[in-house]
Amino acid sequence: MLKIIFLLGSMVILCFFKKMYWLVQNLYFFVFFMFGVLSMNVFYFNNLSNMFGIDLVSYSLILLSIWISSLMMMASSLVYEMNLKTMYFTINILLLLIFLVCSFSVMNLFMFYLFFESSLIPLLLLIMGWGYQPERIMAGVYLLFYTLFVSLPLLLGIFYIYMNLNSLEMFMFYLLDFQNMLVYLVLMMAFLVKLPMVFVHLWLPKAHVEAPISGSMILAAIMLKLGAYGMIRVLVLLQSMSFKYGGFILSFSLLGGIFISMLCFLQVDLKSLIAYSSVVHMSIVLGGLISMTYWGFSGVLILLIGHGLCSSGLFCLVNLNYERLMSRSLLVNKGVLTIMPGLSLWWFLLLISNMAAPPSLNLMGEVMLINSLMSWSGLNMLLLVLLSFFSAGYCLYLFTYSQHGKFLLSMNNYYNCNSREYLLLFLHWGPLNFLILKMDFMVMLF
Repeated sequence: MLKIIFLLGSMVILCFFKKMYWLVQNLYFFVFFMFGVLSMNVFYFNNLSNMFGIDLVSYSLILLSIWISSLMMMASSLVYEMNLKTMYFTINILLLLIFLVCSFSVMNLFMFYLFFESSLIPLLLLIMGWGYQPERIMAGVYLLFYTLFVSLPLLLGIFYIYMNLNSLEMFMFYLLDFQNMLVYLVLMMAFLVKLPMVFVHLWLPKAHVEAPISGSMILAAIMLKLGAYGMIRVLVLLQSMSFKYGGFILSFSLLGGIFISMLCFLQVDLKSLIAYSSVVHMSIVLGGLISMTYWGFSGVLILLIGHGLCSSGLFCLVNLNYERLMSRSLLVNKGVLTIMPGLSLWWFLLLISNMAAPPSLNLMGEVMLINSLMSWSGLNMLLLVLLSFFSAGYCLYLFTYSQHGKFLLSMNNYYNCNSREYLLLFLHWGPLNFLILKMDFMVMLF
């Protein structure tokens, strides 16, 4: 593991040269393929070094992080062309990637906490430095305070675990089973805010709307996954409490998902709508985690990867529209089918993946999660029916309102997309639909 982290660290030198922007991006792909060929055993931590090690969950999420980071560079070509502090931008993305790789591969809970919180800093700099509107300062403050408010209790919870176990190594957690309500709340709340769960999700749409395209991509694809990853690691300690009180959280998250999906129909900002749809997806993920079944955990991993690729691709599409029309409003983004028919195909492909149509990873993940939630309680059926129905509804709403209708007369010239943009969209959509061929590997998870 250390060789990958040192390789990423050595790339910092290249970030100081503006002309090396595309070389750094290509090196991300190189690191991706280098990490991808590491030998993996699905049953225990391997590729061990001093404090690092990976299992299948870490391996999948690190691969996703490196892949999305390279696509962030590709999507942010305006930063390079207009020289918007290019050097700081590339260093920022590299630092964020290093923190994320360390978060997912570290085996000590305290070190995970350290990198988990450190990853907030580059993200905050991205939003506040390269965001669009003046409200980005407010969005940054929201993000910081929501996550930091529950971070100190989590740190105290980690020290409490150390006091009882004399170790913070994650593979030792099966030895303990806490029966303390306060410990359960303290350890879960930080990850519920990061996931985010309904009612602690208010920082997410604000951060998405104000963030630049690279910030939105990493926020949707990776930062939300940190919460789910943390819960996967911590739930081993809290099995009894989760069986006792998990039902409240599960019902709450599914009901919240339905309310948020209805809220999607009221959005006129494209980015805001996709941000709220992320909250809906994460409510099903939370349900799968709380159910604590084999199907649930396997479905969570598959849906995390599927959602990461899908929502990141949708944010790229919104950005392509924004760069041409200088607006993200549904009232302006109408009739795109008439002026950019090539882009409409990608809207269609990514939106049907978002509503879990075959052969996307989202379908496989949702099928497994619905199975796990139904095995937990048959009464979940009604909530899941409504959730699936509204999810399909807002995807169709977004497609029909943005692609059809009469476009503004001020937009009467033809807008074309270049090959970089089509490649960017394909690199989101390709893995999302072809990875379903490797499901056998993903469900050998636990």
